[in-house]
Amino acid sequence: MTKLWGGRFSKNTDALVEEFNSSISFDWRLYKQDILGSIAHATMLSKCNIITEEDRDLIIKGLKEILAEIENNSFEFKVSLEDIHLNIEKVLTDKIGQAGGRLHTARSRNDQVALDTHMYLKEEIKEVSNLILSMQEAIIEVCNKYPKTIMPGYTHLQRAQPILFSHHLLAYFFMLERDFRRFKGAFESADIMPLGAGALAGTTYPIDRHMVADELKFSRVYENSLDAVSDRDYILEFMSAASILMMHLSRISEEIILWCSSEFSFVELDDAHATGSSIMPQKKNPDIPELVRGKTGRVFGHLIALLTVTKGLPLAYNKDLQEDKEGLFDTIDTIKFSLAVYKEILLGMKVNEVRMRAVLRDDFSNATDMADYLVKKGMPFRQAHEVAGKCVAYCIAEKKALLDLSLEEFKSFSELFSEDVLEAMQIETCVDKRNSFGGTGSSQVQKTLQIAAGIISKEKETVSVYKAKTHF
Repeated sequence: MTKLWGGRFSKNTDALVEEFNSSISFDWRLYKQDILGSIAHATMLSKCNIITEEDRDLIIKGLKEILAEIENNSFEFKVSLEDIHLNIEKVLTDKIGQAGGRLHTARSRNDQVALDTHMYLKEEIKEVSNLILSMQEAIIEVCNKYPKTIMPGYTHLQRAQPILFSHHLLAYFFMLERDFRRFKGAFESADIMPLGAGALAGTTYPIDRHMVADELKFSRVYENSLDAVSDRDYILEFMSAASILMMHLSRISEEIILWCSSEFSFVELDDAHATGSSIMPQKKNPDIPELVRGKTGRVFGHLIALLTVTKGLPLAYNKDLQEDKEGLFDTIDTIKFSLAVYKEILLGMKVNEVRMRAVLRDDFSNATDMADYLVKKGMPFRQAHEVAGKCVAYCIAEKKALLDLSLEEFKSFSELFSEDVLEAMQIETCVDKRNSFGGTGSSQVQKTLQIAAGIISKEKETVSVYKAKTHF
């Protein structure tokens, strides 16, 4: 097959080279963006008197026919045509003749692929942002379902202090909020229009790049043609945000996996969200959180791969940049799947409130409250810390919990202890008295939930802005 760029060549492309060079196996995903971009480009060329209105109308009609053919699976993508751009252009030219050949006036595949990827990423950030919102809403729903459930809080994976289960989950809400903001930054970087940069130097034709930007709902136009065709920062920002998001999902996965174990027995996944063993009939495995935890590595890998691809590239376009898409597409698929499945996991899981509360009875997570009790009685904190530590050591030796001690035993460590010490060290008291801003006290958690609801409302406004700047 004669290549659309083949005028300079005297030999056909080697079959192995053709296959290696081709990107149609993955960049076919860009077909909508490629067609929309071409329609906007043709419209601009006509308005600037670079092509005729008749050619413009033929081009647009032909492109719409191709769009319909792709969407009803009657369009044949060919490896010999390398990529989505040449596949569409060749069929268009076959359909409408010479007018199809005029479409590529004043543009290059370099700025064309950049345009497609910018448009595609804007659409996907909108979708990802909606999924983050859905998971945040699921977290709020679970918090409201278990408002008074108390669990051990951990440091070093050792029981540390009692906290509300809702307080624990809300930590992930705010991680997701930071993720949302990072994707917002990636959207702003993707919302810059590269078309019209040509191969690298701009064009001699009297084009109107700002008109194309308006047609395609871009906020800005690249000010430098070299930057326009070589920039992949917007993809790197997206992949960086995706990597941090997956790190957060991996952390909650690790906790849910632990909580599902018989050693913890804090939660049970819904049967619809777990799997069994082919040999051990008693098993109920948290495979989905494990898969999310495992898939985190591939997202990290895609970020490192593209950083490595771009770190040594001279300006402007180099074929290395074709390597930006497979990792990007897989990253998008992975984070969208992970967010969607996590919403369902959270809403479906059952929390074992009795077990969470029971384990706190026999540990020493109220030891800090003992020290605070003594401080409020006038003892310096360092001395109070020592007294509480000696009490814990005594209880371990006597196989008792702190709440098992008699008043006489308490007084053997300090005369500042009085009858109100047992009330001060009750688990519910330990939780409810932590009413500092952002703390685990019930009233604070309720305020935090109100803050979270306000954040959701703001985020929905942001997604509405995304919708106004995208096409699908």
